[in-house]
Amino acid sequence: MSKIHAAITAVNGYVPDYVLTNAELETIVDTSDEWITSRTGIKERRILKGEGLGTSDMAVHAVNGLLKKRGIDAKEIELIIFCTTTPDFTFPATANVLADKIGATNAWGYDLQAACSGFIFGLSTGASFIESGRHKKVLVVGGDKMSSIINYEDRTTCIIFGDGCGCALLEPNEEGLGIQDSILRTDGAGRDFLGMKAGGSVKPATHETIDAREHFAHQEGPTVFKFAVTNMADVAAEIMERNNLTADDVAWLVPHQANKRIIDATANRMGVTTDKVMINIERYGNTTNGTIPLCLWEWESKLKKGDNIVLAAFGGGFTWGSVYLKWAYDTV
Repeated sequence: MSKIHAAITAVNGYVPDYVLTNAELETIVDTSDEWITSRTGIKERRILKGEGLGTSDMAVHAVNGLLKKRGIDAKEIELIIFCTTTPDFTFPATANVLADKIGATNAWGYDLQAACSGFIFGLSTGASFIESGRHKKVLVVGGDKMSSIINYEDRTTCIIFGDGCGCALLEPNEEGLGIQDSILRTDGAGRDFLGMKAGGSVKPATHETIDAREHFAHQEGPTVFKFAVTNMADVAAEIMERNNLTADDVAWLVPHQANKRIIDATANRMGVTTDKVMINIERYGNTTNGTIPLCLWEWESKLKKGDNIVLAAFGGGFTWGSVYLKWAYDTV
C-alpha cells in the first residue's frame, strides 16, 4: 500500500477592500513613504472596516471561494484548524464560529495560536490527521484582523500590519505528492520582545492596562529582526539539506511576509533567486497568519504538479519553522 501524504488540493484568499497607504500613514504618525518602504518593503496594507466584523468574516469569503473551486460542500469538511492571533473572541474558538457561518455541520475544529508561524504549524498538524487516516478533508485557515490590536500612534507596528485571510484544503494523496517534511520550533524566551502585554490571565484587563495601551501588539523591532533573519533563514536551509534539495530543485520559496529584508536574507541563505520567491508584502503588509496562504492563492496559477515548494515563517513567541511540500495539482 502506498504511503499516504497530505496534499493541498485547493487554496483561496480574501483581503478587505480598504487600502491603507503609506501616504495616509504619513498623516497619522511621524513617518514617510521612503522610510517605510526602505525598511520594510511595504507600500500599502488592507484594513477590515465595518461594525461587528471580525477575523471569521474574512475567513467566510476565503473558504466559500475554496469550496466552490474544489466543488465540494461545507458538510464534507471533517476538521477546521483556524490559525489566528486575533480570534473573534477569547472563546468560543473562531474555528467553531466559522463552521457555523459556512454550514460545516460535520466538522470539529479549534484555533491554533503560534503568531506569524501559525499557518505552517497548522499545515503540519492537519497533515497528521490525513496521514493517520483519521480524516480525508482538513481545512487549514490562516487569517488575522491585525488592525484590531494595532496602536495607530505607534509607528513601530502600525506601518507593518494589515488584515487578510487565506485557506488551504488538505486531502490524502498516494502519488508521493503533498507535505514531505516540516521543522517547527519555539523559544518562549522571546515572549518579551513581540507580543501583547495585557489581556491574558497573567494581566487581565483593567483601567490601568487600557490607559497604558497594553492591549495592542508590542514589538522591539531590532531584537525581533535579528532573531527572524537568523532563524527563518536557517530553518529553510535546514529543511533543504535534510531532504537533499538544491536551490535548482526548489521551484518556489513561500516566505512569511514580515519584512522584505528578512525575505531576501532567507532566499539568499537558500541560494534561491528572486524570481522563485513569492512576495506580495508591498500590497498587503504583514497579515500574520494570512501571509503564506495569501501567497499560495495569488501564485496558484503558476504552480505545477510536482513543484518542490518551501514555506518558511517566523513569529512572536518566538516561533519559527519550515514546511517542504510537493504541489499536487495543475490549475486548469
